[in-house]
Amino acid sequence: MAKTYDYDIGIIGGGAAGLTVASGAAQLGAKVVLIEKEKALGGDCLHFGCVPSKTLIKTAKVYHDLKTVGHYGLPPVELHRVDFRKVTQRIRSVIETIQKHDSEERFCSLGAKVVFGNPGFVDPHIVQCGEKTLSAGKWVIATGASPLVPAITGLSETPHITNRDIFSLEKLPESMIVLGGGPIGVEMSQAFSRLGTLVSVVDMAPQILPREDEDMAAVVMERMSAEGVRFYLGHTVESTKNEGGQREVTLKAPSGKAIRLKAETLLVALGRKPNSQGLGLEDIGISVNPRGIDADQRLRTSQKHIFAAGDVNGGYQFTHTAGYEGSIVISNAIFHLPRKVDYTWIPWCTYCDPELASIGMNEKAARAAGQTYTVWTESFDGNDRNLAEGGDPGRIKLLLNDSGTPIGVQIVGPRAGDLISEWVAALNGKTKLSTLAGAIHPYPTLGEINKRVAGNYLSSKIFSEKVKKGLKFFFNLKGRACGE
Repeated sequence: MAKTYDYDIGIIGGGAAGLTVASGAAQLGAKVVLIEKEKALGGDCLHFGCVPSKTLIKTAKVYHDLKTVGHYGLPPVELHRVDFRKVTQRIRSVIETIQKHDSEERFCSLGAKVVFGNPGFVDPHIVQCGEKTLSAGKWVIATGASPLVPAITGLSETPHITNRDIFSLEKLPESMIVLGGGPIGVEMSQAFSRLGTLVSVVDMAPQILPREDEDMAAVVMERMSAEGVRFYLGHTVESTKNEGGQREVTLKAPSGKAIRLKAETLLVALGRKPNSQGLGLEDIGISVNPRGIDADQRLRTSQKHIFAAGDVNGGYQFTHTAGYEGSIVISNAIFHLPRKVDYTWIPWCTYCDPELASIGMNEKAARAAGQTYTVWTESFDGNDRNLAEGGDPGRIKLLLNDSGTPIGVQIVGPRAGDLISEWVAALNGKTKLSTLAGAIHPYPTLGEINKRVAGNYLSSKIFSEKVKKGLKFFFNLKGRACGE
C-alpha cells in the first residue's frame, strides 16, 4: 500500500526557483507547502540582489547624467550631495511594490500553504520546521546562496558589508574598497562612484568580469576608470584591519610590493556559497559538494524524489536560470515527464554602464572547449540611434562555427541586456542569419546592430569576387563606374 503524505510536494526556499515550483504545482492541482526561513517571500533577488541593485544603478545613472548634461548642449546643473537615506527609501518602496506579487496571500490564493521558519529533514519525506512536522511525497530544495566571506587574515575582526547590507546603509560612504571585480563588485562600484563615493576595486584576476572576454570587459573598465574608479587587478589581499573610522586593506602587487588602502567602508563581493547547511541533508543521504547540492540533469538529488533548483545546486546563479529550473522540476515532479536542463542558450547580463550581455559561448569558452570559430563584429559607433543619444562605446561580437552557425553572441554597449533578447529568440528558435539580416528593423534603433552584424557575415559571401564574376558572366555587368 502506497504511503500517504500531508502534501504532494514541499518546497524549501521562497526565491525564484521555489516560487516558480509553488505557483505552477499549486495551479496544476497539487497540494503544496512552501517553507521560507526569512520573514517574507522573494528570496535574495528581491531583497538583496537584482531588484535593489538595479534600483540603485538607475538612481546613480540619473545623478551621473545630471553631472554630464553639458555633453548634450545643456547648461550645467547645481547638484547637492546625495542623501542616501532617500535613496534607500526608494529602494524599499520598489521592493515593497514587487513584494505584493510574492506575498503569502497571493500564494495562498493559488492554493499553496506558506510556512515561515527554519526547516530540517528528519526523514527523506519529512521536514521539521519549528513545532510543525510536514511530510510530502516530493521535496524541492531551493534555498539559494549567500555572500562568500573568505578566510582573509583580519577580515572577521574588520567591519565589512556584503550585498545583504549595502542597500540599507545609513549614509553615503566617503570612500569604499570593493573586494571583487565580478558582476556584483563592478555594478556596485560604478553606482557608488557615480553617487560621489571614492571607490577602489581589488581583484586577484588580471581583468574585471573574469568570465567575459578581455576586450569586452575592457570597454566597461575604461568607462569606470574615466569616471574615477581605481582598480588594483592582479593584486592579492594579504590582510585587513579596523582603523577606527576606516578599514585598512593590505595588498600584494604582482611585483611583490605591499600596498595599503584605507576607506570608510569595505564591501566584500568575492562570490557566493550555497545555502545547504542546517537542512540535515547528510542525515538523509543527499550528496553535497563545495559548489552546491549534487543534482542530475533532471535536477534530482541522490534521493530521486528530492530536487535541487536555483543557486543551491551550484549552477548558473541567475534569477532567470532559477525560474527555468523551477519549470524543469514541475515537468519531472508534477507531469512526470523526464525533462532535462539545457543551458546552451542561457543569457546573462552585467548591468554596469555600458551593459555587458552574453548568450552561448564567448571566445574564452570556445577556446576552452576546443571549438574553432570566426568572429564578426559591429561597433556602436556606426549606430545612428546611439550617436544621437550620446555616442556610448561598445560593440557586438557574433561567434560562428566552421559551418557558419552561431555559437554565441556578446554585446557591450547601451541597453545590451535588452538587445541580447533578440538573440535569445533567434538562437532558441534556430532562426537563420539570413532571416535576421533580412528582417525589417525600425530606424533609428539600437536593435539595428543585431541586423547589421548578421548582415556583415552574409555580405562577405554575397559580395565576394566569385559572385561578382558569375553575375558579370551571365548578365554582362560592366563593373565599376568610378576608378579605384
